[in-house]
Amino acid sequence: MSLPPWRRVFDALWLEFWLPLPILGVVFWLGGSLIKDQVLSRPYTTVSTLQADRERDVQLSLTVLLIKAKIKKSEGLTQVEVKTVDSTLKKLEFEFPITEFEQVETSIAQKLGLSREDVRKLVRYQIK
Repeated sequence: MSLPPWRRVFDALWLEFWLPLPILGVVFWLGGSLIKDQVLSRPYTTVSTLQADRERDVQLSLTVLLIKAKIKKSEGLTQVEVKTVDSTLKKLEFEFPITEFEQVETSIAQKLGLSREDVRKLVRYQIK
């Protein structure tokens, strides 16, 4: 049986394979864009918002070994370094805009959750 001439050209160029490819490409393109539009148009709600502009109060239970307070009268501030016995947190540093001994001790006691008497026993001052 003899094939018509158009059919021979069709078979020789593999057109039965190549012709459906653009149709499949268009179907995948349209389907993908529909799915993309559905996914991207869904409302996005957050459960909780991140507030990074506020300072959080953290209560730590640690054993204080030594407190060094460097009072810089010319700058009007006190730098405090707290050394601990804890293996994970060995050193804490604070800076207070005060230079009076009583106020420094009170501020340290509030930050560390200690009594003022305990802070007075542990603190070592250096005045610059």
